[in-house]
Amino acid sequence: MAINDPADKEALLENDRKYVWHHMTPHNDNPMIVASGDGSWVTDVDGNRYLDGMSGLWCVNVGHGRKEIAEAAAQQMMTLAYATMVQAHIPSIELAAKLNAWLEGEYRIFFSNSGSDANEVAFKIARQYFHQKGKPAKHKFISRHRAYHGNSMGALGATGQAQRKLKYEPLGVGFSHVAPPYCYRCPFGQTKDNCSLQCAEAIEQAIAWEGPDSVAGVILEPVITGGGMLVPHEGYLPAVARICEKYDVLLIVDEVICGFGRSGRKFGHHNYGVKPDIVTMAKGLTSAYSPLSATAVSAELYEVFKSGGDTSHFRHVNTFGGNPVSCAVALANLRVLEDEGLIARSAVIGEAFAARLARLREHPNVGDMRIFGSAMGIELVEDRDTKEPAKPERVAAIVAACKSKGLLIGKNGDTVPGFANILTLSPPLSSTDDDVDFIVKTLLEVFSVGSISSKG
Repeated sequence: MAINDPADKEALLENDRKYVWHHMTPHNDNPMIVASGDGSWVTDVDGNRYLDGMSGLWCVNVGHGRKEIAEAAAQQMMTLAYATMVQAHIPSIELAAKLNAWLEGEYRIFFSNSGSDANEVAFKIARQYFHQKGKPAKHKFISRHRAYHGNSMGALGATGQAQRKLKYEPLGVGFSHVAPPYCYRCPFGQTKDNCSLQCAEAIEQAIAWEGPDSVAGVILEPVITGGGMLVPHEGYLPAVARICEKYDVLLIVDEVICGFGRSGRKFGHHNYGVKPDIVTMAKGLTSAYSPLSATAVSAELYEVFKSGGDTSHFRHVNTFGGNPVSCAVALANLRVLEDEGLIARSAVIGEAFAARLARLREHPNVGDMRIFGSAMGIELVEDRDTKEPAKPERVAAIVAACKSKGLLIGKNGDTVPGFANILTLSPPLSSTDDDVDFIVKTLLEVFSVGSISSKG
């Protein structure tokens, strides 16, 4: 809804300044106030339309304004708005079955609210599992630098982004980090053409140095998304899976962003042919129409929790996790993804980006461009030969120029000091050909502006 009277908008902003604490921003006194959304587009209170090139926060996979999802939520609210997951309700049962079909395996589903929650659950399950297997010393987790796994103390401990942790440490204990699979800036001095997967070997070394009897799990995204869209060598994930099996270490795959079609497959790990022990998911599970996350645990692991003493069951509860309304929303969302072929559409969008934006690779301030499904990262540099990361002013100028032309894109801010130089795009999977044309046209126009390429 547009606001025609400037005084009304100022009143909103004044209340915003007085009462709202914005996420990830330093005291934003004049935020854009989003009023409505339709498809891949959002409109602010001034009536300005923007293509939502980030699907909100990597999450509105089916686009904005889906009537069928709203109707599913309303119907469920009228039927049963709440039931604790200590018991059962129909939408949770149906959704758990549907997720098993999507995962192409046999998993038990534990519902929570957010990606952070889902990962916290995974860590607790992994530790308790090994306790009950007679291996209580196996409590540590290996993650990667640049990775993001959530804001809560354990999930932030797993996160490999120093700026996210600054002033909040000490965090959850037992988390170690290794170099990421970062082909453009390979920590091992290799290129993608001569890669010997030393980044995977680093995980094996970490397990050996920590002691295999102390390591419970390896957690990773199929592609490190918010940390810079780091797409690994195709052999990386299978190699990590083999290492985990060798040392009796659980493979935990964080599908919070890569899942539900973003990768061009149902889940990101399907692109690499691995079968995780635990899968965590959120965001695209409901396309953000309602809060919901899930931790999928292999049936084999679950069996260990079924018998034993008084503390053998998983003693974790979440008031709103698995809410009937959120589960109904997720089911409606998954129907949209299936019925409209949006998983395949995601791959088509990525192919269009790769073909039509290829010329950006020759731009003097583009060091690398990485695409996974319909998600894309453009790494900006000051110098292509030295790979010096682009200065914050240059990155901000491009983000602002895109917004001035009606395109909202992201960047990997507040991650690793000195390397917040990657632009990110993750548009709704429902984006039309016209939407894709607009994204491509806008990016090419912005990168052709001399002031941006030479001054920042």
